[in-house]
Formats: sequence, structure tokens, C-alpha cells
Amino acid sequence: MTGGGSLAELLDALAPPLEYLAADGFRQAARTRLPLRTLAERVARARADAAPGVDRALGELDEVLAALGQAAPDACAALLRRAHALLPQLRQPSAWTEYRPGAQPVEAVLAALTQSVETLRAVGPKRAAELSRFGLATVEDVLYHLPFRYEDRRTRTALRALRAGEDATAVGEVTSVRQGIAGRRGRRVLEVALRDGDGSALLVWFNQVQYFATRFRVGQQLLVHGRVEPPLGAGPFRLVHPDVTVLEDDGDLARLPPIVAVYEKPTAMPVGVMRRIVQSAVESVADRVPAALPAEVARRQRLIEPGRALRHVHLPPAEADLEALASARSLSHRSLIFDELFFLQLGLALRRTAAGQEPGTAFPAAGRLGRALRERLPFRLTRAQERAVGEITADLGRPHPMRRLLQGDVGSGKTLVALLAALVVIDAGWQAALMAPTELLAEQHFETVRPLAEPLGVRAVLLTGAVKGRARRDALAALARGDAALAVGTHALIQEGVDFARLGLAVVDEQHRFGVLQRAALQRRADHPAAVDVLVMSATPIPRTLALTLYGDLAVSTLDELPPGRTPITTTICREAQRARMVERLRAEVAAGHQAYVVYPLVEESEKTDLRAATTMVRELAAGPLAGLRLDLVHGRMKADEKDAVMRRFKAGAFDVLVSTTVIEVGIDVPNATVMVVEHAERFGLAQLHQLRGRVGRGQAPGHCMLVVPDWVSHEAFQRLRVLERSTDGFVIAEADLQLRGPGDFLGTRQAGLPPFRVANLLRDTDLLREARDEAARWLAQDPALARPESQAVRAVLHHRWAGRLELAKVG
Repeated sequence: MTGGGSLAELLDALAPPLEYLAADGFRQAARTRLPLRTLAERVARARADAAPGVDRALGELDEVLAALGQAAPDACAALLRRAHALLPQLRQPSAWTEYRPGAQPVEAVLAALTQSVETLRAVGPKRAAELSRFGLATVEDVLYHLPFRYEDRRTRTALRALRAGEDATAVGEVTSVRQGIAGRRGRRVLEVALRDGDGSALLVWFNQVQYFATRFRVGQQLLVHGRVEPPLGAGPFRLVHPDVTVLEDDGDLARLPPIVAVYEKPTAMPVGVMRRIVQSAVESVADRVPAALPAEVARRQRLIEPGRALRHVHLPPAEADLEALASARSLSHRSLIFDELFFLQLGLALRRTAAGQEPGTAFPAAGRLGRALRERLPFRLTRAQERAVGEITADLGRPHPMRRLLQGDVGSGKTLVALLAALVVIDAGWQAALMAPTELLAEQHFETVRPLAEPLGVRAVLLTGAVKGRARRDALAALARGDAALAVGTHALIQEGVDFARLGLAVVDEQHRFGVLQRAALQRRADHPAAVDVLVMSATPIPRTLALTLYGDLAVSTLDELPPGRTPITTTICREAQRARMVERLRAEVAAGHQAYVVYPLVEESEKTDLRAATTMVRELAAGPLAGLRLDLVHGRMKADEKDAVMRRFKAGAFDVLVSTTVIEVGIDVPNATVMVVEHAERFGLAQLHQLRGRVGRGQAPGHCMLVVPDWVSHEAFQRLRVLERSTDGFVIAEADLQLRGPGDFLGTRQAGLPPFRVANLLRDTDLLREARDEAARWLAQDPALARPESQAVRAVLHHRWAGRLELAKVG
């Protein structure tokens, strides 16, 4: 039987009972028994030769049928709703006609989307400023601000049937409105008593008491929704800070939404106000949002257009599958997510194509200088270093500019790989530049590469903001004449007045700390028409999921082994009650002639938090547990030259303990430092803690990292930190960090030259990300320049989403 036949057979058996149940709102779900084994067999046959878009829906149906076999009666309705929601996706792709392109000119609609939130109903200047600070500056921002959860108000509970700990929706009449004082601190409280016949409840507010007190009066009919709290003494059940709708007439109840969206919002803004603002955006422009996906892509992926998807997500109908909505697995969510990821991958593909078409310089494979350096090294390169050097050399040999990311843990030997890459270019008569984000790091790189380069006859110069006077003039002149083949520096290398005779390779270290504009400016320092080859380096391993996205236009080389002789760092979680043990270890290391870091999450203490802060604790430590040791302080609010001076004194051994914020996360090499103490470690991401840990154990003595947490730290936070106790592999830790924290702003992705993510979640939507990449590649294979009439809307939306980032981000 063909895939179409087996799928049709499945639909013949499945669709009628599901349509029957849906017509009655799935009220008969608990009493309905489907032939689950027969249906599962038909699903298996249909999956054997189904198209990709259908196979995904069949896989989800398979999960639903398996769950139905073990579900309690009260769970059947939700599962059957999920199965019913899959029916449209199980039609043949050729028959899919649910994606409806808009008729309005795309450019006009896009212009409307970029208007200020102030153009929306109920948003004045003050509220617009509040929303803008929250990240919602335009109508489009509000429209794509999706709910983070939903409240099911389809079932209403009698007040006498309320149960503590459950969310409930109820209707009642106000019988009293009373303001009072509660607790020892004399907090104001508002209590509104509600009755519905033989039942009662108490609505309670502790915040915005005056505002809510003016809203309610005796005799009003209210629809309330919230978490039911136990009664105080013999009183009624309470709903604290419930969501309340005043019912003006009998028809109001029928007009209210059966499923209510709940949004993240600015702290002071009431939940209902945020909801009304989003609904205003939906009513104003949702139906005009461009449906720009190519028709064949939408058909293959079985999507609906963004306008309908947005309306469904923000204002779900009564028959909507609440579980699918809440888990972002509804057809509407999937359509919006795929739309976002398709245009992301399309932009990345165009950047890759543009880089591949740019004229570059083909440098001959490693010659005299590379061989000479290897002969002088007192050790052999690791297998990972050899592999990376081979990949980079092959890129340099092509007549198009290299765009490659070199990632590896702290101490994996990235600088040596970068120097060998630079020698390939220098051997061919060109120059190379190595740029670091801070003067200290630039100086550290210079101290590392100059002793290796100069015996080979390669002159290296340092160019940072601190290099002034004659030294600066000499360095500039040497670069302009071509006498200096290797420049090491900071952003000073991209300032006007810095000219290279023949810049062939730019190496950017700790690249996520650079803005895209800085990297683009470095590339353009060359005065010849061929583009500069670019190698970007990161000591913060990028999880594979994010590498697909953040560096989708870069080739990736990975250093996944450390050179022999590196001493592993011992990591221990230390609760507050065990602080004496931590102090004892630190003092013992200092007594042995070593140095230590103590890192805090804050610079100064705030009234709103009980976290320890660096400026306060440096004094307390000096007067208390670390009395007699030499302490100094460094933090991010200090001027750059002040920070550098402290770090230099620490490296020179002028003091024993450096009290710091995370400003040292990417810092200079201090081989004598063997102890890293991180206070309030539960406040840091795993990748960040791993970077801090990498500051110690860089010499001959073993390193020790102690993660100090409060005694009351949650089980989840403790288990998260256990990952660091168990592993020193940065790639394992990066993956765990992504799993635990979510993608969020991992590595500051806003700096990566990509559009911001509004609906996609890179962790949750990995499969869709791959499908979007494949569809984007397939479309560009048909229309590489997006010049065909059917690509007109695609091109307009692409430029709108990327907002000028396509050109700048060519360098990665």
C-alpha cells in the first residue's frame, strides 16, 4: 500500500470519532474508547513512507495514542484534543491550502509594524517608555510578545466547591469591600467578599490597594480567576491577587475569552493592562502581517499564515488544545517558529554565499616559517591542534576569504594554532593582525607570540591605547611599510590612522566580546580589493545547537583536548556552614607561596539583596578570616587603566588575594594563582563559572576551585553546580548550561549580528531549526538572488528582519 493509501486508511479510522468528540467540546472523552492498538498499527504503516512534514505529525500522534492507553479518565480530553489538532497536518501536502498570502503591499505593512507602541490604543507616552525599557518598543515587538502560559476559564467552579492549591474560575456577587492593616509591619490589605448562593470566598490584595479599592462596590458581579489559598481560621477560601473582570450585564459572560493568555510584563504593570495592550496590537495589525513564505515551503511544512497564527496564539478559541498551546506545540506556534527560523537561516545562507563569492587571496600551504616554528617547540602539537591547523591552512589556500571559528577550552592551545595560521600568510609576504578585547589580553598575547616569532625573523608590534609617543609612531610606520608582519592589539587596530601594507589575516580573540561593527572595521583595514581572511577564537565552547545558529555562516574548528602536562582543577561545592574549610585551604595555598581569587557577583551591596558584594567584603576579609594576607580589589566600574594596574600588580606578586567581580572571567595569565573562590556561585551560569575556574591551575601547581553557596540553596541549583564538580570538559558544561538555563542570551547573542529571537527557542526547536535550514537552502538553490516574482515578499521580509545586519555580519 502506498504512503497516501496507508495515511488515508488511518484518517478514515481516526477522523470520524475525533470530529464527533470535538463537536461536543470533548465532554464525552472520558467515556470514549478508541481502538488504540489498531490505530497504532496504522500509524506505523503510514510512517513507513510518509513525507517529512507528515512524519512529524504522525510521530506526535503515536505519542498521544501511547499516552491514551495509560491515561486516567480526566486526562483523556486533553490528549484527544491534541489528536484532533493534528488532523489538518495529516492531509497530503499537495492538498494543503491553509497558508493564505496577503493581498496588501508588503512594504506598507512592514512600515506599520515598525511604528511605536504609542500608536496602540491605551498606550500613552509614560506607558510607551515603560514598555520600551522592557524591550517592547514597536507594534511588532508587542505582537510577537507571546504568552508564557494560559488560564483555562472554560470550566467555572461554584465557590463552595473551591479546593486549596488549585487554579479556579468562579462567578460571584460582591457583598463587602474592606481595607485594613495586616501583620506586624502594618501592611495595607484589601479584602473583597464574594458570594454565589450557598458559597463564599475572599479576594485579597496586598499591592496596589488604593487602585483596586476604587474598582469594586457591593452588588457587582465579578468573574475571578486565581490560585485558591487555604482559609484563615474559620473563614472562607481566599484568592490572593486574582485576575478579576467586572460583569456589567448578563451578556458579558458569554463574550469573555474562554482561554486567557498571560504575559511577562514590566513589574508595576497590572496583568490585565498588558493583556489589553497585546490585544490592541492583534486587532490593529495581526491580520496584515505579511505571509511571505514561498507557497511550496508552507505546503511542505503544513503551516498557516502569521496573521491567523498570531490571532490564535493570543486569543485562543474555546476548542483550542490548551496543552499544545502551553507547550508551544500548536500548529499556530509551529507556524510562527518556522517562519522566524526560515528567515534566520535564509540570511545565514546568503552570508555564506556572499563570503564564498568574495574575491580573496589563495595563500600557499605552510612553508619555511611554520616548519621552523615547529622545530623550535619543546613539545608536539596535540591531535586536535594538528586537525585545526590543517583545516585553517586549507581555507587559507582557497581564493575566497576564510570565515572560521576556532573554539577550545582555556589552555587548549588556540594562540599557537593562530600563530601557525599567521605564519602561513606572513610566509607569502602578507601581514597578520591579532586583536583582543582588553589591553591586558593583548599584552599577554604579545608576550606569548613575540618570543616565538622574532627568532624566525618575524617582527611583531604591539598597538593598544596604552602604547603612545615614539613607540606608537614606530609601530604605525612599521605596519604601513610592511616591516612589521604581525600586529597584536586591541580595538586600536581598527582606528583611523592605522594602515597595513598588506593585511591578509585577522585573528579575533574572545570574539563574542566584540561587536560586529568592530570586526567588520578590522576586515576593511586592507587597502587591496581582496577581502581579509578572518579567524575568530572563543574560549567559551559553543553548544552544537547554538553553533548551528550563532555561527551558521562560519566553518568551525574545535580543540577538544588539552596539551599534556596540564594539571586538572579540583572543584568543590562549599556550603556556608563549611566556610572555615574554604578559608583554611586558601590560607594554606598562600602560605605555600601561591595566590588566590575571591569572586563576587556584585560590585556594591544593594538594599534589595542580601548578596555579598566585592567592595564590602574586601574590607571584611582583610579584617577577619584573611587578616594578615595582602588583598586588593578589581571590578568592572573601575577605569580600564586602573583595572590593568591592579592585574599587573597581582601578576607581579605584589599581593596574595585578588577580590573581584567577573571582570577577571577573561583575564591575564597568572601561573602562580592556584585558588578560585566564587561566592554565591548559584547566581552564575555554568559556562561563566567554568571560565572563572580556568583562571587558576595555569602553572605547575594544581588548581582548586571552591563554589560557595548558601545553606538554603535549592536542590536544582545544587545539582546544576554538581556538573562542575564532575566535569572539567568545557563542551560538556556548555551543553549542560544550555539545557539548564535555556538559550536566553547565551554568550550575549545580541552581539552576534543576528536578528533577536522572538518566538523560537533554540533548545526546544532544534528539529525545526534544521528543517528551516534545509528549506532555506532548497529555495536559494532555485532562486539564489531572490530575484523571481515569488521571492519579492521573501526579500522584503528578509531585509526587515535582519535590519542591516546582512552586510556587517559577513565576518561572523
